[in-house]
Amino acid sequence: MASNEKLLEVKDLKQHFRVGRKGVVKAVDGISFDIYKGETFGLVGESGCGKSTTGRTIIRLYDATGGQVKFNGEDVHGKKSTQELKKFNRKMQMIFQDPYASLNSRMNVQDIIAEGIDVHGLAKNDKERKERVEELLETVGLNKEHASRFPHEFSGGQRQRIGIARALAVKPEFIIADEPISALDVSIQAQVVNLMKQLQQEHDLTYLFIAHDLSMVKYISDRIGVMYFGNMVELADSDELYENPLHPYTKSLLSAIPLPDPDYERGRTRVEYDPSVHNQDEESEFREIKPGHWVRCTPTEFQKYKRELESKS
Repeated sequence: MASNEKLLEVKDLKQHFRVGRKGVVKAVDGISFDIYKGETFGLVGESGCGKSTTGRTIIRLYDATGGQVKFNGEDVHGKKSTQELKKFNRKMQMIFQDPYASLNSRMNVQDIIAEGIDVHGLAKNDKERKERVEELLETVGLNKEHASRFPHEFSGGQRQRIGIARALAVKPEFIIADEPISALDVSIQAQVVNLMKQLQQEHDLTYLFIAHDLSMVKYISDRIGVMYFGNMVELADSDELYENPLHPYTKSLLSAIPLPDPDYERGRTRVEYDPSVHNQDEESEFREIKPGHWVRCTPTEFQKYKRELESKS
């Protein structure tokens, strides 16, 4: 259950990459949002919008170009000693998109899962280490006999469960799940998401869930942020975003969600997003249209969105 206590604060985060001598790609260009303890914050958008880069910058796989990330009130990207970084790394873990590439093929499952346990000294001896790994395997729905096997001996869904067990091994508070189901069969996706929801309740976890499958994001998320070309264009509670989308890009994404209804699908009209519809003479800012519902818009668009919401109420 989400609380009112902020676990993560992201303020004006920027991640720019140099391309060639003079070129710069603004993968993340000044986004701000908070994540509260116990909630799942969904981050969605098309491929290349900057959502995965956002997650990797938060966890310090990339050094931020600008802005600030605070975790439990502490600056993540400030200068830290090795001991401080080690303490921080234990609290925040990541589940990666490709469950095969993210696992060392030369290590067996026991050593993969126990790597964090070894680094942080969480087991007194080999017996306790082995017991902890077996417990984690059973927690994610695998057998303790799997500990001696290697990644190539598992299916994609099983490998992702191993990745989840590895993230849980150091008892983190916060997990960034970077498209954890996009490489899996549809039948397996629901199993992994249900497992993550179950683990969240059992271990009091907070998630940043990054994906482009909006229907799955709605299922797991308390609040959702929509990204487009490095910017956050809309942020709201999950139900609110789906019932009252305001930004044209959000409407375009939602119109692309397929439904298991042949009659509906035959007559469905896809909403195309045209960035040129925005008033270029006015400055776009992230503005709160109603409590908890934020949209990147100009002052003129702000008034338009307010009227749109009022007409629905």
